Amino acid sequence: MDLRKEVTAAKLTDDLVVDILSRLTYKDFCRCKCAYKAWSAFSSDPDYHKKLPKKVTTGLLYQARDKSAIPLVSLSRDDGEIDGILADVPHYEHLEFLDCCNGLVLCKYKSSYTSPGICRFVVCNPATREWRVLPDTFVGTDSYRHTTILAFDPSWSPHFYVFNFSHSLVDKLEMFSSGGSTWLVDDKWDPEITFSWRKPQLFLNGMLCVQIDGQQVLVFEGLETMSYDILPYHYTIDLPFDSSPVNSFTDGCFDKFSGILHYALPDRSGRSIIVWTLDDYAHRLLHWTVKCHLNMEDAFGRKDLVYYDNGGISGASDWFWNCDYRILALDLERELVVLSDNKTMKLISYNISTGELNEIRDGIEEHRYYVPCYSELPAQEPSV
Repeated sequence: MDLRKEVTAAKLTDDLVVDILSRLTYKDFCRCKCAYKAWSAFSSDPDYHKKLPKKVTTGLLYQARDKSAIPLVSLSRDDGEIDGILADVPHYEHLEFLDCCNGLVLCKYKSSYTSPGICRFVVCNPATREWRVLPDTFVGTDSYRHTTILAFDPSWSPHFYVFNFSHSLVDKLEMFSSGGSTWLVDDKWDPEITFSWRKPQLFLNGMLCVQIDGQQVLVFEGLETMSYDILPYHYTIDLPFDSSPVNSFTDGCFDKFSGILHYALPDRSGRSIIVWTLDDYAHRLLHWTVKCHLNMEDAFGRKDLVYYDNGGISGASDWFWNCDYRILALDLERELVVLSDNKTMKLISYNISTGELNEIRDGIEEHRYYVPCYSELPAQEPSV
């Protein structure tokens, strides 16, 4: 073969690669992004992402309080509501939706034969109809509170990770990697680090970022070492200084765009959403800068978006900050913000380009933002 005539992806210009990728279906494009990390970055490039395939059923996953079916509320008007997205998961008497991340869904399950204190998890990919059962873990009685988080990014690694924080009499952190076959336990976990199920979280460039109580973000790095039974390391970074004290009363939202961590939160008046970006993260300078303001006053058509409760007996009249809306999801690539309107009890979407609000559905149950992933789950590793 004449090597001078050899053509490889590395020799093609970015413009030509984007032109080729733009001719694929969205499903095939997603598979290509998983195979070659450099192509994944095109989706976040402002010059390229509008040319690439974007037809996808993004949506919101939720589960009613009675722990019934886990439907997907589509954000596309053409698709409507898609029920039974986890229909191919083996039937369990109790299937509880916990989390989703970049197309994978994490659930906890049990049956009438499950021993007390045993916790069982299953990770599913609804787009490919695959599921994987994780090894049992002992978390104590149901009266103990735990927070379980799923971390997955097919453009970074084919493996997924599960973090199970147990807030019991003995605080501990259990971690599972699909590259291994057992849970790793950090029994020296700091019990002062606490957060709720609703706290913002994001998996970015191999780093799990979770907002903890207060003005900080907990970051885990070195997750790939878990396959060798080595615990990842963690540290904290501060949120934007000017996001306080609003984030003491409501949750913000993380997003990754152009490979950079973004954070969105209403301002103190509620009339705009501030989006910050964490610049120079790779060099650990950790400097937040304001990227943009999203005008909620024009979107809602009113100025009175915030009200205050008093602090109890003899308390200050403006002690507790309340906002009419809450941010559920931020997707800068698709120019979309998903909000819950606490005044009308509806889910709504905000179009960043047009500044318009669109009603999605009634009800403001706890939701998780879902974008399908078409890469296959990693094969089950044999137990040692």
